[in-house]
Amino acid sequence: MDKLVKIGFLGCGNVGGGVWKLLNGFADDIAHRTGLRFEIKKVLVRSLNKQREIDFPDGVLTDCVDDVLNDPEISIVLEFLGGEKPAHQWIQMALERGKTVVTANKVAFALHWPELHKAAQDSGAGLYYEAAVCGAIPIIHTLEQSLQANRISYIYGIVNGTTNYILTRMSREGAEYSDVLADAQKLGLAEPDPSSDVEGFDAAYKLSILASLAFHGRVPFENVYVEGITKVQAEDIRCGQELGYTLKLLAIAKRDGLSVETRVHPTFIKNEHPLASVSDAFNAVFLRGHACGEMMFMGRGAGDLPTASAIVSDLLRAAAAEKHSYPTFENVVNPSVPLQKNTDWQTAFYVRMLAVDKPGVLASVAQTFSLYGVSIAVMQQKGDQTDGRVTLVFITHQASEQAMTHALKSINSDLVSVESVLRVEN
Repeated sequence: MDKLVKIGFLGCGNVGGGVWKLLNGFADDIAHRTGLRFEIKKVLVRSLNKQREIDFPDGVLTDCVDDVLNDPEISIVLEFLGGEKPAHQWIQMALERGKTVVTANKVAFALHWPELHKAAQDSGAGLYYEAAVCGAIPIIHTLEQSLQANRISYIYGIVNGTTNYILTRMSREGAEYSDVLADAQKLGLAEPDPSSDVEGFDAAYKLSILASLAFHGRVPFENVYVEGITKVQAEDIRCGQELGYTLKLLAIAKRDGLSVETRVHPTFIKNEHPLASVSDAFNAVFLRGHACGEMMFMGRGAGDLPTASAIVSDLLRAAAAEKHSYPTFENVVNPSVPLQKNTDWQTAFYVRMLAVDKPGVLASVAQTFSLYGVSIAVMQQKGDQTDGRVTLVFITHQASEQAMTHALKSINSDLVSVESVLRVEN
């Protein structure tokens, strides 16, 4: 006899619709594999009169959240609302009432994880969030379970499909950012207001979650340095390609003792790096553990069915659990032994300048760099003179963020204008 589990939905957009289809169309396979069957008893929606693709049974749809949160028969709540409010309040209310929650909401989760964690522990409810990061890629479960015998030293992630699609198109076609963004919006790959994606905030929410799990300590969203792709120019991508580099928006987390750096920004990586080949809207996470070595996880990071796959996986895990587990680190706002935020990270840099075409200019730039401990690994002069100036491109050796900032500010602006600066990871 299969076990029947009654569940409720908070919201039912594209992802919720994908979960509905998966639970109904794949129900017999799920039951055969797990001994579980699910009844979706209530689905919270904004409007009961909206035309929908799904033909919901009578009495399932409701516009009253209490019909989901106060129903004693509903033991698991699936949240599809997105955004911070009212999602995080309703998730917390469900947990406080002993209902397990499965969510894909990285915003509510990253910003309010400690109080959600406490509510779940206090009531004994489960809190599952695999789909909050990288869609169908099982990176959360991997960090929570499969890699427990490892000390993770770093994570590099391509965790936003919209920006990866834009940078892939710019790299392939030499197109400018604004043109590719407009195409992505027409195709539905970018939102009408794409700021969360293109300014890097979506990736930063996800990195906060990944870094906390990987480093076994709370890494607040506020500790993540964020820089988006809106200022990326096609010329810089071309220059990088000529030097053997590919540009990606990377979510980077590194730990050295209690010192942790977390940053999201456009980053040049060598063409030979496994992440360089991750194109279009795909996501990937590349990490290193002291026992497992380097590993990469790749797959679809968004979309109704890929995300539904992760949510249903969590649902099955939650429904089968006799006792729910929680992250073992001290998940509070002010932990007794906090990880220390490092903002003066070490990295290489790509710098493009326009320089007056006369003797001594290059030597002046090199001397200024040297004064602040920045050494040049590669230098190229690009193209012919324009208005008395030539384009210079540098790749530096590793230098501290502060040293590079001071060096660039100290360059003689009468001789040289700094056009763009991008970080480089090897």
